[in-house]
This record gives sequence, structure tokens and C-alpha cells, in this order.
Amino acid sequence: MKVTYQWWFKVSVKLSLVLLAACSEPSTVIHNLASRPPPPPVKLNTENPYQCFPCILLSLIKMVAALVGHFSYVSIHYRKALRHFAVVLRVVIGNGIVSFNLSKPEGYIIGIYTGINNVLEPKNKENNRGYLDVVWNKQGKAGKFQRVDGANFSVIVANKNIVEVSFSRTWTSSMKGSSVPINIDQRYILRRGDSGFYSYVIFERTPGLPAAEVYQVRIVFKLDETRFGYLAISNDRQRNMPSQSDRERGQPLAYPEAVLLTEPYDSRFKGEVDDKYQYSNENKDSLVHGWIAKDNKTAEGFWVITPSNEFRSGGPIKQDLTSHVGPTTLSMFTSTHYAGKDVTMNFGEGETYKKVFGPIFVYLNSAPKKARFRSLWRNAVKQLSNEVRRWPYDFVGSKDFIPPNQRGNVSGRLQVKDRIRKSQPAEKAYVGLALPGDAGSWQKECKGYQFWTQTDRNGHFLIQNIVPGDYKLYAWVPGFIGDYTYPTKISIKPGGNIKLDSLVYYPPRNGPTLWEIGIPDRSAAEYYVPDPNPRLRNKLYANNGPDKFRQYGLWARYSELYPKHDLIYTVGVSDYHKDWFFAQVTRSTAKRTFMPTTWQIRFQLQNISKGGNYTLQLAIAAATISKLEVSFNQPNPKRPHFSTRLIGNDNAIARHGIHGLYDLYTVVVGSNQLVEGKNIIYLKQSFAKGPFLGVMYDYIRLESPLTATKHI
Repeated sequence: MKVTYQWWFKVSVKLSLVLLAACSEPSTVIHNLASRPPPPPVKLNTENPYQCFPCILLSLIKMVAALVGHFSYVSIHYRKALRHFAVVLRVVIGNGIVSFNLSKPEGYIIGIYTGINNVLEPKNKENNRGYLDVVWNKQGKAGKFQRVDGANFSVIVANKNIVEVSFSRTWTSSMKGSSVPINIDQRYILRRGDSGFYSYVIFERTPGLPAAEVYQVRIVFKLDETRFGYLAISNDRQRNMPSQSDRERGQPLAYPEAVLLTEPYDSRFKGEVDDKYQYSNENKDSLVHGWIAKDNKTAEGFWVITPSNEFRSGGPIKQDLTSHVGPTTLSMFTSTHYAGKDVTMNFGEGETYKKVFGPIFVYLNSAPKKARFRSLWRNAVKQLSNEVRRWPYDFVGSKDFIPPNQRGNVSGRLQVKDRIRKSQPAEKAYVGLALPGDAGSWQKECKGYQFWTQTDRNGHFLIQNIVPGDYKLYAWVPGFIGDYTYPTKISIKPGGNIKLDSLVYYPPRNGPTLWEIGIPDRSAAEYYVPDPNPRLRNKLYANNGPDKFRQYGLWARYSELYPKHDLIYTVGVSDYHKDWFFAQVTRSTAKRTFMPTTWQIRFQLQNISKGGNYTLQLAIAAATISKLEVSFNQPNPKRPHFSTRLIGNDNAIARHGIHGLYDLYTVVVGSNQLVEGKNIIYLKQSFAKGPFLGVMYDYIRLESPLTATKHI
């Protein structure tokens, strides 16, 4: 008799699972995702969507088992099954246009639907489709990856117009060493009529939490690989993409993330390089990106829209990942990419902290015809404009997200006064607020909020929607070296409106310009970027296009162009667009070792100002584990005239970044070290432990003493 009931119990459970699986897929009808008035209400189901059938089945089992006296045995084992179901409880939220399923209480995004199909990869485990992750560790240790899972589920608001839910986790001492010591609250919002949902994250450190370093915070979406194959990052950066299996069959290259596609399913990709860093973007440009699925008849888009950069680290030109083969799309909040550990969130023992990352908007759209798939990008850009116009949102449920009427504004005018020029408006200058620090510290700042804008042609600026707090005002002006910092702290009050007097920036200068190389714009893009190795190309980037620097392996072209002798640049003869290699890297040898490189700048100097000091301004656009030594008219001195320490860890050379962290070195040289006529400046990058080490120059200028009246 016992065997009979075991068989009945197994059949019951299997039947339950079959019906549960059928119930788990929403059955909304595919349409163009545009709201049809009146839009359906938002619905929230926080119960186990499988619960009703098992409970009914249990009631039937109770009746049968009671008749034969085995109710207790069957009930115990079936309740164990129900407890198992409780582990995979789901939260389902839908508004008739889009719906999504979340695991309860973890908060993983299990499925996103605009019809019967899940846009996320159904073959992945439920914790590997849509999730928040953190890379962290104890101070000085290598970063370790952690998917963040909630422990508590709660409903913040639920009505026919909006639903917001929370999946939170409070750190306890039992988590020490295994979980980042931060209390984390993940939130999701779905509104009536929206073709997408919002997501944001609250980090909080309460007193007593242990020290830690956080290297990366992001939200990840892994899309259905059988459907999504077209990537779009900008108007000009769009393409059909290879697959993850293409990468797995490919040949790994010198940089670990790069793979040469040797056996792709689609022969059009054969011979191309795939590298996720080829699709990076600056924060200011990384506001919408995503993927398009081109089915037999229709096309569907999945987009991550970031309406504000205030919660991102490193300022407007900090670079980071967007999307890559998978297909995977990312919302990067903070990372060490293109900056190194200088932008690590370093928390001391017991340090308190709170910050809201987001909200971002996950937007879905579709086109009725496959041929119109490019219209989805244009529609996503239009949606971005709508989200920017609504920012900061007034529907966010957390009191830690500051609403529009509680934020402040700062306005003013910035001028530039070069010592040898008249004052002029700082046109197109970047002006921003960040946590108080030294000049230029904003590019390494990653804990607080940052608010940036650009000036108009007359130097006027307006920074809006600032979260209350204490800040410093920073600026930098394209065409001029250095950083501006407002001398006093700026305190933003709720609803406050601060009008600053006319500000004047005095860029570094010790004397008139004798000669210059490059453009002071914090980038090496104006220098010579070589064509890629024909066997290592990405077809998205044309050889003469503005993104040419994103090709793989360009650092290796230096050794091919200069196999025995290093670069020599002659002022007045050479053209930095053609003759100044974009990065001073190491030279590879036949024995696969690497050598330091020494570049020369040759120039003529007449009428030397005896007893005066000349100045070499060296603006660095990027550096990776390099030691830069400067000598005047001595190729191999016992000691260089100037030397940096070992600088940089931004990996911008290997990651196709054209710039990393900006730095400025002012080198003063006495007239006794220069000669009438021909002079040579030697720039040596002396640290040569690998192929990716080196510096990118932003701009170089030699200044004469202020007393000099004649220029070359």
C-alpha cells in the first residue's frame, strides 16, 4: 500500500510541475508596444503563481488518503514539495504591454515579456538572466565577483497606475568574507502605459560595518541568443554580431578578452576580432544602447536607457562597457575600467555611506516588418529624450531618491585668462559639481554624485537638479591645459538656486609658446592611429573613421613601423597627425621580450634667454604602468632631468580607449641645458614588462621665459 501512495505522490508532483511550467509564461499579445488609450492597469502578483493547483491537488490527496488511513504520510511529503516550491516563488508584474517575472526574495529577473517569448536567455539558470552584481574584496586583495541576491521582499506601492517592489538584503556578521559589507536594496518600477520598467539600487553602510573595496557595480541583462543578434550603441556604431559559441571556437589573442573568430557559423565574421572593449563609450555618450532581434517578419528592440549620469563615477568622459557578445547588455554604475584602482570605492572600518544608483529605464519596442529594424534605434533615441526631460523622476518610492522640488541649481559664467592672451569666454567648457577635493579629483571620485554641463559660446552654464549636499565646482576647457577649481565649498540646499559671479580660469603657463604638439583636449585621437593588422580587424570601424582607434592590436604596429629606431619628431617639419604615434609603447623583439622606447623631439632655438627658465608642459591622456623620463640634449644621462614615479593603471592602450586618466606635468629647465641651434628632448618610457605598457600624450608645449621677446 505504501508503494502505491509513493507512486501517487510522484505522479501528483510531476503533474503539478507540468501545469506550473505552463502557467509561468505570460500570454499577452505581441503588438507594437505603443499604449492604446486607455492603457490597461498595472497588475502585481506576489503569490506563488503555482500555488492554486498544488493546494487543490493537496485537498484531493487529503480526501483520498483519509479514506485509506495514510493521510499523515502523504501530507508530510507533499508539504515538503510545497516548501520546495516556496524557494522558487515569483513576483509577476505586468501592464498589458510588458511584463516581467522576478524571483522571490532574491530579486533576479527571470523573464521579460512583450508577448509569449521571454527576451532573456531561457537556457540560463534563473540567477543568470538579469541581475545586479558587485566586484569587491578586502583592501589590497584581488576583486571577487558576487551576484547580489535579496533576502526580503516588500511591496512599496501597488495600484492600477504604478507598482514598485523591493528586494533587500541587510549585511550581518555571518556574511563576513563572503558578501560585500553593504546593505543593498534593489527596486523595480512598472507604470501604466509604459513599454518598459525602471530599476534602481540603494547602497547603505550603517555604523560598524567592516572595511572593504568595491571595484564594480552594474546591472546585467543576458538576452535570448537565438533571437538578438544586432547591436546598436550610437548612430554610427551598429552591426550584426557574432555569437558566444563563435568566440568559444575562436583563437584567444594576447589580450585575454579578445578572440580571433576562426570558425564562426556565419562566414561573414571569419577573420574578425571580437573584444568587448571595442564597444565601450564615454559616460556622456552612453545614454542608450541595446540589441535588436530580427525575426522572420518582425523586429524587436531591447534598450537600456540612462537618463542621467549623476550616479556614475569618474565624470562625463569616464569610459565604460556598454554591451558585448552574449548577447549581453550592461548598466555600469561604477568600475575601474579605463582608470584602474584609482576609482575604487574604498570604505574604511565603520565608515557610513548611502547612495542611489539609478533609476535606469529598460525599454522595449518593436517594428511590424523586419526591414524596418533600424527604426527601433531611432525610436529608442526618442524615448531617451523623453526620459531625460522627465528627470529627476517624481514617482520613485524611496525617500533616498531626491525628487525635483528638493533639488538645487547652480549657474554662472566661466572665462579663460591665459597669461599671454586677453580674457575670453570658456566656450564648450565642462563644468561640474563633485565631492570636495583637489583640482581634477573629480575624475577619480566614485562615491558621491556628480553633476556636469557644458558652457555655451559665451561661457554661461547652468547645472540643474543637484542633490543637496556639499560640493566643489570643477571645470576644464578644451584648448587649454589643466583644471579649474572654485576656491570655496558650494553647499546645495533643497530648492536652492545659487548664482556665482563671473569665474576666471588661469591655465598653467610660465611663458610664451615656442612650439606645441597636439591639441589640449585630454585625448590622443588627433595623433597618428595606424591601420589595423588586416588579419585582426573589426569591420565596424573604418580605417579612416573617427573610431579607428578601437581596432585591436594597434600597439603592436609601433614595433613594425619602428623595428630598430624610435620615433623622431622635428618641430616645424613633422606633422603630428602623421608622424606622432598615438601611444608611446614598448618595442617587441624577435625573442618576444620588450624594450623601453625613447622618443625624440628635435627643435631649433635661437636667442636663448641666459639665466632664464624654460618650461615643458606635458599633458598625459593615459598611462599604464609606465615611468616617463625626460632629458634635454643628453640621450643617456646618469639621471634624467625629470622622472615620474611608476604611473597609471588605466589599460586604455589595450582596451582601445584613446584616453584614460588625465595628468599634467610641468617640467622647468634652465637655459644652461639648452643650446643655440639644434636641441633634442628625449622622452623615455623606461618600464618595459609587457606589450600594453605605455603613455598616451594629450599635448606637449615648450614655453620660453617671460622675458623672452622672440619666438621661433
